[in-house]
Amino acid sequence: MTPEQIDRFYARLAEKTPDPKSDLDYVNAYTLLVAVVLSAQTTDKGVNKATAPLFATITTPAQMIALGEERLAEMIKTIGLYKNKARNVLALSRILVEQNGGEVPSTREALEALPGVGRKTANVVLNKAFGQPTIAVDTHCFRVANRTGLAPGATPLAVEEGLVEATPQRWMTHAHHWLILHGRYVCTAKKPACSTCVVADLCGYEDKEKTDAR
Repeated sequence: MTPEQIDRFYARLAEKTPDPKSDLDYVNAYTLLVAVVLSAQTTDKGVNKATAPLFATITTPAQMIALGEERLAEMIKTIGLYKNKARNVLALSRILVEQNGGEVPSTREALEALPGVGRKTANVVLNKAFGQPTIAVDTHCFRVANRTGLAPGATPLAVEEGLVEATPQRWMTHAHHWLILHGRYVCTAKKPACSTCVVADLCGYEDKEKTDAR
């Protein structure tokens, strides 16, 4: 895509969803961090079902430590890899209490040093909790960037770097949310809804004619 096409691409997504929200439920930066850690290889819907009762009473690292790993594991047992995730959540909670005054850090380096926190998780927290212009590349964002020609890349990091370079600054705050939502609900893996897509004419996908929005 040309720079002009990319700007129009985001403008249309913005017009469709002016204020995109994460599908994950959370109440503060800490619960956002926990929710994203729990969401690895799990649907947001599944995470929300498990965290609704958890976040009703646990909203700080200190409270999570008091809850304990065993009780946390029991509360999130419907989530994939729940035992390992419970271990990571307790470990990162201890680090936050012992090294960061119980606060979630606002730097990538500090976030990625926490157990269970990778680049994508750090990007989500930096963007949603601290308003930083980061782009978190999940499977949906990766597919949309490659399929449309917005920022082709062989790896999530390559796509992220391409998107950061190509995305106009005015769209950076919400860019990854628009791409994730577009991939989740329109530009789906098996049957993209090209006939009803608001950016179809800007998209480089070669098989648009073969898709069916039904």
